[in-house]
Amino acid sequence: MRLDHFDLFASCYDRIIGIQSHDRLKDLLRLPATGWLLDAAGGTGRVAGQLVRLVDGVVVCDLSHRMLHQTKKKEKLLSVRSHIESLPFRDASFSRIIMVDAFHHLCDQRQAIAELIRVLQPGGRMVIEEPNIHHFGVKMVAIAEKMFLMRSHFFSPEQIQQMVRELGFSPHIETDSHYISWIVVDK
Repeated sequence: MRLDHFDLFASCYDRIIGIQSHDRLKDLLRLPATGWLLDAAGGTGRVAGQLVRLVDGVVVCDLSHRMLHQTKKKEKLLSVRSHIESLPFRDASFSRIIMVDAFHHLCDQRQAIAELIRVLQPGGRMVIEEPNIHHFGVKMVAIAEKMFLMRSHFFSPEQIQQMVRELGFSPHIETDSHYISWIVVDK
């Protein structure tokens, strides 16, 4: 049986991680907006819960059943259990897509990007927020996650940008002064 770290911490995840301001993410997503937002690998919906009033609807998609169970405690979030690499949605289903601090946990990052772009509407925007592996602190987190057998694989912002470019899109990278990068993709 495979150890699922997120199932273990689902009930206390929001308290451990905390609720931070996502004003930069809102700006990058150009919110408010019409249409539906997909929070890919969104876990408990801690980020989506802050954005739900800025779009027509929100779907949180994650593989952890227990993390998704926590979304039921949040207002107006729909939850779907699925691998991001094989989403159960029709083409062009979402006007906005986010993935926050989860890209490094996916099984196949290239396939996930292809799926996310498939379900993004023309004229839509996707933002992948990921810790920047160029920073020492993030490198230490990456090592710790390996030690805890999390099978994480961190990519640099430039590597993620290149994965998107390989699909014919021109993403740009935004960074902050600390350790976060955002890869912004317009379709």
